[in-house]
Amino acid sequence: MKTFLPTPTNAVPRPDQVQSLVSFLEHEPNPMIVLDPNYNILAANTAYQRQFGSADKPFIGHKCYQISHHYDVPCDQAGENCPMKKAQEMRGPDRVLHIHHTPRGPEHVDVELRPILDEHGAITAYVERLTLVRSASARPSDEGLVGSSPAFNLALAELQRVAPSLLPVLLLGESGTGKELFARAVHETSERADGPFVVVDCSGLTETLFESELFGHEKGAFTGAVTRKPGLVETAQGGTLFLDEIGDVPLAMQVKLLRLIESGTYRRVGSVETFHANFRLIAATHKPLEKMMEKGEFRQDLYYRISAFPIHLPPLRNRVEDIALLVNSFLQRRGAGKRRLTIDAEALAALEQYSWPGNVRELRNVLERASLFADDGVIRAIHLPQVCVTPPPQAAASMPLDDSSLAQTLATFKGTRSELAKHLGISDRTLYRRLKEQGLA
Repeated sequence: MKTFLPTPTNAVPRPDQVQSLVSFLEHEPNPMIVLDPNYNILAANTAYQRQFGSADKPFIGHKCYQISHHYDVPCDQAGENCPMKKAQEMRGPDRVLHIHHTPRGPEHVDVELRPILDEHGAITAYVERLTLVRSASARPSDEGLVGSSPAFNLALAELQRVAPSLLPVLLLGESGTGKELFARAVHETSERADGPFVVVDCSGLTETLFESELFGHEKGAFTGAVTRKPGLVETAQGGTLFLDEIGDVPLAMQVKLLRLIESGTYRRVGSVETFHANFRLIAATHKPLEKMMEKGEFRQDLYYRISAFPIHLPPLRNRVEDIALLVNSFLQRRGAGKRRLTIDAEALAALEQYSWPGNVRELRNVLERASLFADDGVIRAIHLPQVCVTPPPQAAASMPLDDSSLAQTLATFKGTRSELAKHLGISDRTLYRRLKEQGLA
């Protein structure tokens, strides 16, 4: 719904009109602010002041990108998606996921921006709604998803979109990319968060065992069935059923799984009674299901049932900016009573240059191994596996980013800043940060 303000074309709202907006926004539980078309913060409701405000850092009258990101230029000029630019182009609302600076440190924030039109149809202001994303952390964390790179944020933004719905989610990605953590985050962000989260490990289950595990069995249904056993579908009632490595489901069982999803009913092994299922489905695999369909190894009808909302999880080599964050999180998560560990700059640089074929799982294993050698509490390059500290052949050709070489590259490179970032093998946002640090922005 569009809101109209009786102001002259291209003029900002009058103070009394801004106050009327704020009075309306005070009834909203989410933090909300009013912006003019020049990015200036005109007003904020109490929820915003409570969650994002700071007594020693006034924000009224300041640019939103200065307050939220500490940027000197609008988000789109710093490698971010700018909701104001998109809302201006579409003359309608836009929604993005950003990392904002808050009194608690950097945090993921779901931002929704709506334009305010005057009686002539000109945009005079914007109302911005901010929702903290609690399913992931942009700081070292004791649990859950951790990351702040563009690739990670893209997957997280898609998670935020689909979680409140009941659509089946298909998580796609290499082994070790954190598919179960993402599945749990979908569950905890949904309306079923108070229900059970049930994991079914589809790999290694035979056809008979898979059916018994999923649907349960009656006493005497087969040799060894001495009691009635509820299945995981029944255990997931009112919650979420996570089918991990669904590409390993036996072809004969895919028919029964499809029937469960389509009809919402199932029968225990050895029973004629029909039960009704009530769960939200999340599936995951590292296998190429589309190629498996072509070979007849995965049913096409089942694929289209489970893939209503696919999310591609990035490999660790595509989120190098997150490695330091992940390392500090893993070191922070060490068991109670264990000594605190740190990592020196040389070891961290080696980890950031390694390609990580085993992804986040491999990184965690490497750190656990290195911790056994860090007698003085500091992980050094000598404690890492040799494969992590031997630079790949192409590393020598990568572009250095010290002050002089970056300045020289910037002066001689013919192309846009986005093209330069791609040439250097870093994100637009990382390039902007480096340029800003060196006074080249």
